[in-house]
Amino acid sequence: MRVLLTNDDGIGADGLQTLREAFEASGAEVTVVAPDRERSGSGHSITFYKPLRVSEVQFPDSPTKGLAVNGTPSDCVKLAVEAIMPDKPDVVISGINNGPNLGTDVLYSGTVSAAIEGALLGIPSLAASLATFEQFDYTWAAGFVCYLARKMLDKGLPPNTLLNVNIPPGTGCDIDGIAITKLGVRRYENQFDKRVDPHGRTYYWLAGAAVESEFDPDVDIQAVRNRRISITPVHFDLTNYGIIQDLRRWELSLDTFRPGC
Repeated sequence: MRVLLTNDDGIGADGLQTLREAFEASGAEVTVVAPDRERSGSGHSITFYKPLRVSEVQFPDSPTKGLAVNGTPSDCVKLAVEAIMPDKPDVVISGINNGPNLGTDVLYSGTVSAAIEGALLGIPSLAASLATFEQFDYTWAAGFVCYLARKMLDKGLPPNTLLNVNIPPGTGCDIDGIAITKLGVRRYENQFDKRVDPHGRTYYWLAGAAVESEFDPDVDIQAVRNRRISITPVHFDLTNYGIIQDLRRWELSLDTFRPGC
């Protein structure tokens, strides 16, 4: 199995390195192409207006090729598949992220966007996150991701679909099962802290906390709250098909804006 690993926490992040070690131990052929620094919250941005530069990274006691890119997670996947790797990978794995990627947070997540890029390129892809900001032992989660990646490759996914996986902290003994879920809605009490720098210029720092308001038992947020691994199939057709006919009944017309045509 040829595996492309990436993330949005940077190429030196513990979650990525633990995952690399787990795939190496499983006998997979691993390539790591990841941002050279943290790019959390970068969404699906890609780089147009500056060159992408690649630096080789040597991992201790590892046969894996590591490449650090001065771009976004989506850049890393696109560059790896279309310019760097001699053969297309069998799977793209993004993570393991430090912290959850639940509900509507997937729209901001660089971790999830890297997996979306893999799916756009026709490669089975998954994004994996450790759903905690306090306990950072990625060992058991990495083993589960290896297992799931092989299952995904064996069973296949529909076109333009990826898996978004959120794993509670701990080991198998601490986790109460696996839930196949849908995305919830994750809301925040956002606030901007207004500050002044030493030169007298105003700047703003985004703060705020998640509001726990999602209690649907079928959503990812509730599954993780109940200490279950959440696996959500995500696709990127954002069309709201339910209101297409309603919009057609608006009888929109250009006649008002082009008199005399």
